[in-house]
Amino acid sequence: MFTPARKTMPAIDYVSIVKSLYKDRRAMVMGALTCLLGTGVTAFKTESPLLWAVTFGFVLVATYRWVDMTLFKRANVGATDVEAAARWELRATYGAVFFAFLCGAWCFISLVLVDDPVAELISLVVTVGCLVGVVTRNFGLDRLLTVQLIIALAFIASGLILGGGAYHWFLAVVMLVILVSYRFLAADVREVLLNAVHSRVEASRLAGELDAALETMQHGLCMLDGSGLIAVANDRAKEEFTAYAGGEWSGRPFAALISAASARGTIPQQTAARLLEIVAIGEGGKVVLKLANGRNSEVTVSSQQGRTVLLFEDISERVKAEERIHFMAHYDALTGLPNRAHFTDQVEADLARRRQLAGGGPAMLMIIDIDDFKHVNDTLGHLIGDRVLIEASERLAGALARDCLVARLGGDEFIVYRGSGVSDAGVAAATEAVLAAFKAPFSIMGEMFATNVSVGVATSESGDEDLDALMTMADLALYKAKANGKSQAQLFRNEMDVEFRYRQRLRADLRQCVTDGGLTLVYQPIVDIKSRRVVSCEALARWTHPEFGPIPPSLFIPIAEESGLISEISRWVLATATAECRNWPDDVSVSVNISARDFRNADVPQMVAEALQRSGLPAPQLELEVTETALIEEREAATKILSQLSKQGIGIALDDFGTGYSSLSYLHALPFTKLKIDRSFVMDIGSSQRSLKLLQNVAQLGKDINLQVTAEGVETEEQLQLISQSTKVDHIQGFLFGVPLNARDIGEVIARMGKGPVPLAPIRKHG
Repeated sequence: MFTPARKTMPAIDYVSIVKSLYKDRRAMVMGALTCLLGTGVTAFKTESPLLWAVTFGFVLVATYRWVDMTLFKRANVGATDVEAAARWELRATYGAVFFAFLCGAWCFISLVLVDDPVAELISLVVTVGCLVGVVTRNFGLDRLLTVQLIIALAFIASGLILGGGAYHWFLAVVMLVILVSYRFLAADVREVLLNAVHSRVEASRLAGELDAALETMQHGLCMLDGSGLIAVANDRAKEEFTAYAGGEWSGRPFAALISAASARGTIPQQTAARLLEIVAIGEGGKVVLKLANGRNSEVTVSSQQGRTVLLFEDISERVKAEERIHFMAHYDALTGLPNRAHFTDQVEADLARRRQLAGGGPAMLMIIDIDDFKHVNDTLGHLIGDRVLIEASERLAGALARDCLVARLGGDEFIVYRGSGVSDAGVAAATEAVLAAFKAPFSIMGEMFATNVSVGVATSESGDEDLDALMTMADLALYKAKANGKSQAQLFRNEMDVEFRYRQRLRADLRQCVTDGGLTLVYQPIVDIKSRRVVSCEALARWTHPEFGPIPPSLFIPIAEESGLISEISRWVLATATAECRNWPDDVSVSVNISARDFRNADVPQMVAEALQRSGLPAPQLELEVTETALIEEREAATKILSQLSKQGIGIALDDFGTGYSSLSYLHALPFTKLKIDRSFVMDIGSSQRSLKLLQNVAQLGKDINLQVTAEGVETEEQLQLISQSTKVDHIQGFLFGVPLNARDIGEVIARMGKGPVPLAPIRKHG
């Protein structure tokens, strides 16, 4: 008839209601004592044995319920232990049914069997009062409550019907109505209480989750009430407040906290004022606090409905990372000086400003090159070479005026710009100071050695020259200083103007030549050291000037880079070389050089894709050669682009290995497939055991990291034999097997050498 409460209620609700049955022993005792006294009085007055029996029954049920409640208290039932709660509900039901039976029997006996109005009145009043207590105690369990009411009121109604007239019958009906109303009342109380319990549990849960969220979040959070007082603050916010100003600030004005921090100097006054302004306006915003302890805290302010929430985020690491990224983008990682790009931006901005202002005065540009630095790297190692560069930057900074901008141009070259206070005497003093700074020997890691510098200086009297022109003039002066024996300074003078104009003429003519398609391409074979077959050919651009004749690549390639033509040349070389390679055997590849400017100004992947698509050459038959200089200047772009091309199967070779300054780091970071050892490592292997040993070690390094190794500059049979017998070099390149040849001749060489070993005498062809 009744569905058990344990099946219709949540476990925590059911167990809680069962516990409420056993909660207050004092109320149970008072109810039992009242019934006991009532039956005792009526039994004494009427001298009825039945009423004395009912009195004794109340003693028994009171004793049972007292013992039962005591045992329940010791049982310590869990909050969700439904099975245990069901057992205790059944025990409580036994006592409740017995109690209801006694109350009903008492009334029935008084109404039917004992003819005493006082007994009738006492029994009815006490029983109805007890039923009210039953409702308030057992409202949560509908089955238990209903059974008690039915038993008690059945006896009462029966007694009224059997023991009286029409008015008694009317009272019986009223009692039945009371039964129904008590059930409704109990249901209403049960619903109200359970709703309150659920609301309290939900509120407690939400409060707990909020507390957990506040205390586990990585940022500080506080809420201000409508008066600006700190109403809520998690632990991280309190730690933040302690860094501003000591003490407990919860419940105190936020404005007072910031004012105290500003007064103590932990927050800059201007920043503090800005933060208070945002809070006061109530529109929200962000402020970065640069704290006195070196930390940076970003405060996000949000306001709504008179409440203000502030989120404090420690962004110190982010700021450091941004500063580091900014430093890496603008400064040389080794020396800490501005890099070439940052130097260029600053100088070009100053020159532009000078052109706008009449009478800006002369400017000075100085290029400084460490003499014989390659010898230091080769003999003492790159680690000492790096330390030389660091100390050289420090010596330059100490020797020059503070208004001089000193930067690392690349490799072992430094550049200096001064845009104010320049005079002939000042220029002479600056150059002398630089030369004097390098007179003292270097003492690094136990090695003592002398290293001087050569200096090229250019000045701009009118301010019309741009940076490229100044650098060209300074570079020409530097070339003159080196040609005159190094360790000296040369100022660009009019007698150097011929060479300068020559370079300017070449710059203009080269642009026209590229536009007209006047460059030619030659190929130098790369030969497998074991099979003596051509495995690849390096494509090399050549320019024959109609007036000056052949122009060396060492001259026109830098001009092309300076003038921005190099990417057009690279695109043409890629297209021409890949098309020619289609005429060679499938096992012969073509190698194309990529400039640092290509990574900066051109879309290298697009150039390569277009060349391969038009020629139909498979990607593995193309190899791109990159110098360490290109990687130094454009490492980020080169890394991204080369990794992308490598995934397509295109070979990546590190050219002129050993002429840069960070080779090992690039070998580790970039997807190289080949290592090309610079000719300087091969030159003296026939006469120097040290040189041969160095070549062996470099080749071994390449093989250890699974790279093919090519030795450049092989010109004699002796060099070939030593390389073949003493090193792990895979391929060789040099005049021993041929000078650079045009397309027709290189095809003949590939075909002839593909038939078997060839004589080692140099092949005399025009280059």
